[in-house]
Amino acid sequence: MAETKGGVLTRRGLLVGIGAAGGAGAMYAAMGALGLAPTGQDKEYTPPRQGDFTLSGRASAKVVIIGAGVAGLTAAYELGKAGYDCTLLEARQKPGGRNLTLRAGDRLAELNGPAQDVKFGTGVYFNAGPGRIAQWMVTLDYCRELGIPIETFINNNASAYVHTNGQTVRARTARADMYGYIAELLAKATNLGALDKALTKDDRESLLEFLRRFGDLGPKLDYEGSERRGFTRFPALDGGVPMPDPGTLHQVLAAGTGRAITNDFGYEQATPMFQPVGGMDAIATGLQQAIGQDRIKTGARVTGITTLDDGVEVTHTGGILKADYCIATLPPHLLAKIPHNLGAPITAALSTPVPIAAGKIGLEYGRRWWELEDRVYGGVTETDLDITHIWYPSHDYHAERGLLVGYYNTERAAELYGALTPEDRRRRALTQGKKIHGEKYRQNLLSSVSIAWERQEHIQGGWVRWPSFDSSFTLLQRPAGRVYFAGDWLTHLIAWQAGAMESARGAVTQLHRRVLQSP
Repeated sequence: MAETKGGVLTRRGLLVGIGAAGGAGAMYAAMGALGLAPTGQDKEYTPPRQGDFTLSGRASAKVVIIGAGVAGLTAAYELGKAGYDCTLLEARQKPGGRNLTLRAGDRLAELNGPAQDVKFGTGVYFNAGPGRIAQWMVTLDYCRELGIPIETFINNNASAYVHTNGQTVRARTARADMYGYIAELLAKATNLGALDKALTKDDRESLLEFLRRFGDLGPKLDYEGSERRGFTRFPALDGGVPMPDPGTLHQVLAAGTGRAITNDFGYEQATPMFQPVGGMDAIATGLQQAIGQDRIKTGARVTGITTLDDGVEVTHTGGILKADYCIATLPPHLLAKIPHNLGAPITAALSTPVPIAAGKIGLEYGRRWWELEDRVYGGVTETDLDITHIWYPSHDYHAERGLLVGYYNTERAAELYGALTPEDRRRRALTQGKKIHGEKYRQNLLSSVSIAWERQEHIQGGWVRWPSFDSSFTLLQRPAGRVYFAGDWLTHLIAWQAGAMESARGAVTQLHRRVLQSP
């Protein structure tokens, strides 16, 4: 029976009755209406530009979010705009998760390894996590909404290199030779009538005309090289000095450049791509500022999750937090190890995806020799070495110093580098890079920092891989009691910030709909 005083229903009695009938969410909303609890975030949201996503209607409930990476920050941001009272629990000392940009003065700790002190020069930064954004990704919508300036990330540069089977050529040369020989083969087959059953006469002539242009073929449909391959001395007052003639078709095929020259063909890597000006962590910082720093508890490692009939109880190193709902955004292999009462199927589903190792190294040089000597302004060199890639900076052109990403590798290669000390990682990276750029790759190096994501505490992996997007995947896209899950690992955009953001939107949409429909 509701509590009364002198026959009059008290506010406490009213709230108890509402809670019994409609649950904690309804009671919390009533408390807000009576001025007994905050009706939502106390941070006013005035984005510079209207976003592309907004929860319809306002509600009032308390939500605890486990993990202040991109998924957790996005969830808190969107729920805050809709009136929810959110608290984020982050085990690391800094929010952002894998959205990590390192600058001078930072210190990078590592499981079972020495810490590294970052000693970059003023204005130099290293995106140790995500480094590029495709133009169709929702990540750019948040940059627009939060007022974060962006610039072009040069993903495909004809002047960068391809290094395979011990040979180094410019990307333009590798493409010209592969396209040329493929065009020659198809053009000659077409001209000899091998495709007559599939082509009309007009089709054949149109295809031959395309192939002549595609491969820069000669009058006899032969590929004998092309100015597309580049020059050892580019034209100016005279015609320049073209590159030597290409090797044979056998030599070009043996070079194995196919993967390298098609890297940007997919929708995820298609040019142009973008990056925030000054570092990728501008996204995490922008979200934090909009949410309010006081709502993010760092150093709070979660040790237990209990879903109740009227709410959720989350135990962490700083105490116990009770809320109406919970959104868990930690990597699944870590969530699976946290004691909970969500059931064995949830534990099994969280344990299904496999964490993938990933590593990067930032190499700071005192002079930008790649621009001065190699004439490379941004872009990526693709290799068959264990460094996999070399990234050249897409910003601060013609500055005195600059930073290369000396390797960005995954899985077995990343595990190999991750097992080394930071000094040995640097030595190996320099040895491999020298095979492409020569001795200058070792010279005038000012500092370096390397990260092995599988050795980062509270993350322990660059991303995850699902054996298949099966019932475990779909199970975790639904709530377990009052606990929701979110993260790039619950989308088909694994390893991208856009995946974390899309998943967070899905989770808050489900949660908000549930609160609005509660009695």
